[in-house]
Amino acid sequence: MPMILLLVFACVTAPTASAGETVAAWNPTGVEWQRFRALAQADREHIYARLVELCDGAGHRLAGSPGQKRAEAIGAAWLKADGLKVTLDPVKVPVWVRGEASLAVTGPRAEPLRVLALGGSVATPDAGIEAPIVVIRDFTELSAAVNGKIVLYNHPMLPGTPSIDHYGDAVAYRGGGASKAAAFGAVAVLVRSVTTRSLHTLHTGALGYDEAQPKIPAAAITVEDAERLSRLAGAGEVRVKLRLTPHTEPDADAVNVIGELRGTGRPEEIVVIGGHLDSWDVGQGAADDGAGIVESVEALRLVAKAGAPKRTIRVVLFANEENGLRGGKAYFAAHGSERHVAAVESDIGGGAPQGFGTTASEAQQAWLTPMLAGSGLFTRPDGGGADISPLTHDGVLAIGLLPDDSHYFDVHHTDADTVDKIDPAALADSTGALAALLWQLANAPDAPVKAGVRGD
Repeated sequence: MPMILLLVFACVTAPTASAGETVAAWNPTGVEWQRFRALAQADREHIYARLVELCDGAGHRLAGSPGQKRAEAIGAAWLKADGLKVTLDPVKVPVWVRGEASLAVTGPRAEPLRVLALGGSVATPDAGIEAPIVVIRDFTELSAAVNGKIVLYNHPMLPGTPSIDHYGDAVAYRGGGASKAAAFGAVAVLVRSVTTRSLHTLHTGALGYDEAQPKIPAAAITVEDAERLSRLAGAGEVRVKLRLTPHTEPDADAVNVIGELRGTGRPEEIVVIGGHLDSWDVGQGAADDGAGIVESVEALRLVAKAGAPKRTIRVVLFANEENGLRGGKAYFAAHGSERHVAAVESDIGGGAPQGFGTTASEAQQAWLTPMLAGSGLFTRPDGGGADISPLTHDGVLAIGLLPDDSHYFDVHHTDADTVDKIDPAALADSTGALAALLWQLANAPDAPVKAGVRGD
């Protein structure tokens, strides 16, 4: 997901479910949407088997890890087996190694706690850091009172679906909290895991250091421990000892794995689809973003099965979204000058399709809207994805799949992000929706030129 902030979508009035409610099944009425849904459901076992192969065969796929290399080989083998032209574009990726972590309350009583370093965190001194905690629920509460202390950010992620709507507010404390606290003299930060439901689960994710501030260690703790430490701190001083041993190694070699189905009528016009092949070094990265990878690969396979598209369709298994976005940037550097008609991304888990988020000019949206008729899916603005964001900023029509994410943040960036959490029928439905979209994008009449360069 989202490096530090995934593209956060604007609020809409489309019907959604509250926490605990059942999300309606996908019910397309358009001929193409029904056709590709049927094709995907017929191949449901094959689609799910590829997710299992990636998750069990590669394991976690943090940039620079052996799992990354295994995943590259698996992805390239799939695309070759599907008859696509395969290229491996080189990418240099950062290498952050987690090391060990420990956290304990040392006063008013001794008690060990669970902890997980945030991605990119610096290490503590070898002996660790022991200091009182200061509980912060909002950035506005930071002051000189945190000087020499360990800040605990106990800022909750609000419930409700789409869950992605509530992610940006909460993840800001994970992404920027360390530097904001360091500016006031804090010596380390602990961050409440970014999730709406927890069974004492630790959620990692990237942080971003402000180079103008000291780099201080940062780690996630569970929702339950954040609440308990907050209660204890309300009754008196609480001291904790944090020890982290991560380190950063020189950049490593990786690749964007690219498969291409050449168009028969307008081959110079490109529709690109993809997700990120890397994952965090916890769990299997099944929802984030194994599902999006498999949906993208399989959507193109279904299009090829259905016939020859007029435009070229390119699937990209992007390297290093989680802690650097190097894959998306490298793709744009190598291919940004080519004529991209649209860029599509799937990176919010493997739930059943609910809608699409689009970033488009008026002309692009007018061109796209008839294709979505009969999809049974809502559309809303400000969509896309992190990996395709360089193309989006350059004015290319961007489309992001919005699946049912009511349970996505239960496992996001955790040890629980495993293949058993993905429903094969939902995975097939989202694959079918993406295939129907690809087919129409590749075969629709004259596409508008890209919009002018958009701001960040």
